[in-house]
Amino acid sequence: ITRGHCELRRTTMATELEELLGFLSSPSPPVKKAAVDIVRGLTGSEDGLQSLANYSDIALPSLSRLLGEKKEVSEPAVEALVNLSQNSDLAAKMVAMGMVKTIMDILYKQESGITRLLVMLLVNLTQLDVGIDSLLQTGDEKMHGLYVMKLVRSFCTSSSDRNGDPFEHVGSILVNISKREPGRKLLLDPKRGLLKQIIRQFDSTSPLRKKGVSGTIRNCCFEAENQIQNLLLISEFLWPALLLPVAGNKIYSEQDTSKMPLELGSALSIEREPVHDPEIRVQALEAVYLLSLQEAGRRALWSVNGPRILQVGYEDEGDPKVMEAYEQIGSLLIHGNETGEVSTEASK
Repeated sequence: ITRGHCELRRTTMATELEELLGFLSSPSPPVKKAAVDIVRGLTGSEDGLQSLANYSDIALPSLSRLLGEKKEVSEPAVEALVNLSQNSDLAAKMVAMGMVKTIMDILYKQESGITRLLVMLLVNLTQLDVGIDSLLQTGDEKMHGLYVMKLVRSFCTSSSDRNGDPFEHVGSILVNISKREPGRKLLLDPKRGLLKQIIRQFDSTSPLRKKGVSGTIRNCCFEAENQIQNLLLISEFLWPALLLPVAGNKIYSEQDTSKMPLELGSALSIEREPVHDPEIRVQALEAVYLLSLQEAGRRALWSVNGPRILQVGYEDEGDPKVMEAYEQIGSLLIHGNETGEVSTEASK
C-alpha cells in the first residue's frame, strides 16, 4: 500500500471514531447503547485504548455524562473509564474534569447498580497525587475529608450481599490515600475516628478487605513519630490486627496469655485461621517495627506481651521475606530495651 493510501485509511478510521464518539450523545437510546458497547470493546485492546486516548477530549466527557443513566448504558461507560484510567495521563485528565465529584455524587445519590465499578475507578484515580487531593477535598476547609468519611462508612457498614461486596475496593483507595501525609493525618484524626473503624474490618473474610486494612495501618504507622499517642489510643483494636496475623499457629499457654489483654489472649488460646497471605504478615510486622521505633510504642508492645508473640510466630514462619521482617523488629527490641528482657529468639 502506498503512503497516500495509508494516510487515507488512517483519516477514515479517525473520522469513524469521531462519528462513533458523537453517537454517545445521541438522543436515541438504542444508538447510544450500541455506541457505548463498541467504545467499551475498544478499551479492551491496546490499539483501541490508544485510538481513544487521541480523542480523549471528546471521549472522556461523553462517557462521564453517561454515568448517571440506566445501568445498561452506565455500566459499559464506567467499564470503559476504568480501562482508560489505567493510563495515568488519561486518569489525570479525568481528575481535572471533576470525575471524583461526579463519581461521589452518583455513588450517594441513586441506586446505580454500578457501585463496584465506580469504586474501582476511584482506586485508579487515587494512584495519582492529584486524584488523592481531589478525594481529600484539599483546599476546601468546610468539605475537607467528607468524601473519605462517606467511603469509610460504606466500607464498614456494607459487606457481602446479593450484589457481592460493592465497597470492598475502598480498602485499596485507603491504601492509596494513606501513602501521603495529608491522607494519613485525616485517617489518624482522633475526632473523626476513621482508623478505628477501618481496623475493625480486619476480621473480614474478604482477602481484598484484609489487605486494604493491613496496608492502610502500615502506612499510617509512618506517622508514629508525631502521632504515637493517637495510634495507641486504639490499642485494643490495633494490637490484635497487627499481632494475630504473625502469632504463628500454636495455641498459647496460660502463662503467655495471662500477660496479654483479653482481646489478644482469648484469640490465642484457641485454634484460629492462619493468615496465608505473606504480604499481610510483612505489612503487620513493618507496622509493629514503625511503632517500636518510638519508646512509647515499645512500651506498649511489651505491655501486651508482644515480644513473646513475635518469638512464637517467628518459629512457625517459613517465608524468608516475612522472617526478615521479624528479625528487623527483634534486633530493634534488643537494642532498644535497656532492661535486657528481650529473648534473642526473635532475631535468630
